[in-house]
Amino acid sequence: MRVILELLRIIVIVALLGGFLGYLIRTIYSEIGINIDKHGWTALFGIFILLFVLYRNKMQFSGWYKGKGREKLPRGATQLLLSGSILLILLPVILSELN
Repeated sequence: MRVILELLRIIVIVALLGGFLGYLIRTIYSEIGINIDKHGWTALFGIFILLFVLYRNKMQFSGWYKGKGREKLPRGATQLLLSGSILLILLPVILSELN
C-alpha cells in the first residue's frame, strides 16, 4: 500500500510542480518575445530532469515508502543532471536566436 501511495505522490508532484514550472517558463519566454512552440519540448524535458533530481535528493526521504534503494544521487551525477537541465531549459532561447 505504501508503494501505491508513493507512486500517487510522485504523479501529483510531477503534475503540479511540473505544470507550474512549465507555465512559469512559458510566461517568461513569451514576455521576452521567445516563441517556445517550436522548441518547447527541450524546456519540458529539462523540467522533468530537474524534478527527478529534486525527488531523488530531497523528496523521497519524506514520503511513505521506507524500503530499499532510498539514497541520494552521487554529487557528480547531480551536477551533470542539473547542468543539463539548465541547458535544456535555456535551449529555446539559444535556438530562437540562431534562427
